[in-house]
Amino acid sequence: MAMASPSVNSHNVLFIFSLLFVFLLSSLAQQSFRPKALVLPVAKDGRTSQYLTRIHQRTPPVPLSLVVDLGGRHFWVACDKPKYISSTFRPSRCGSAQCALGTHSYCGGCNGSPAPGCNNNTCVLSGEETVTRVDFNGDLGSDVLSLPSTDGSNPGRMVSVPQFLFVCGYDLQLERLASGVTGMVPLGSTNIALPAQLSSAFGFPRKFAICLPSSATSSGVIFFGDGPYNLLPNIDESQSLTYTPLLSNPISTSAAAFVGEPSYEYFIGVKSITVGDKLLSLNSTLLTIKSNGLGGTKLSTVNRFSLGT
Repeated sequence: MAMASPSVNSHNVLFIFSLLFVFLLSSLAQQSFRPKALVLPVAKDGRTSQYLTRIHQRTPPVPLSLVVDLGGRHFWVACDKPKYISSTFRPSRCGSAQCALGTHSYCGGCNGSPAPGCNNNTCVLSGEETVTRVDFNGDLGSDVLSLPSTDGSNPGRMVSVPQFLFVCGYDLQLERLASGVTGMVPLGSTNIALPAQLSSAFGFPRKFAICLPSSATSSGVIFFGDGPYNLLPNIDESQSLTYTPLLSNPISTSAAAFVGEPSYEYFIGVKSITVGDKLLSLNSTLLTIKSNGLGGTKLSTVNRFSLGT
């Protein structure tokens, strides 16, 4: 049955033009908005005691549950199971500027069908599942990453990094991580860890503040960029923080590090340890970072206890 097409009068044209104008204004506002800070929630897994956050990646956006790794070097997600699907994924080619941001990369290939984690002429970097200290090689790629902005008190509008760099891992690296987790989000001092990429994308200082939950029933938060850090109403924790210098370890002890590579983890200079009012008796040389990278006091969100050196 044939149907007559409605005529287009001036009112319809004006209505369509108005919708387009509103859409363009909305798009321009989104592009011009530059947040001063970003925020991610943090939860504690009751079974593994790992700290987890949620972040959106890909097109269409997929919410990911990830383990927070304070000293991690590369943002990585499993690209094989479940299958990574996104219309905005782009592999990072060998010799590209993106590849140069990583350390000790090499050129890789793949015999299968092109997909995230399997592309020819692709930059390959070393990733690490730091809970059990298992390293792996994975393709470097980029995709859209989205997270909320903040005024220091409440989450604001969502913002996106259109070409956020990450490494494709595999589901085998997920076996010792919390249930439902699909990768790890790094906060280390490398050029492609989360703080550096967010700072580069939005132009705010390369710093972050993290408040870890004490139990599975409480909640925490990570702020990226400048304060205020309002953990309670009208109480800016950035004004009452106590500071201590971060130390550089000349040699990384990470399983994914290459021989002689500087550490990208965070160390502090502990002089003594007191429990209650009692000063513990210990070999003070253990608190000093040695020339081979061992010793010292490392801050970690994935190792619950000292490994011993």
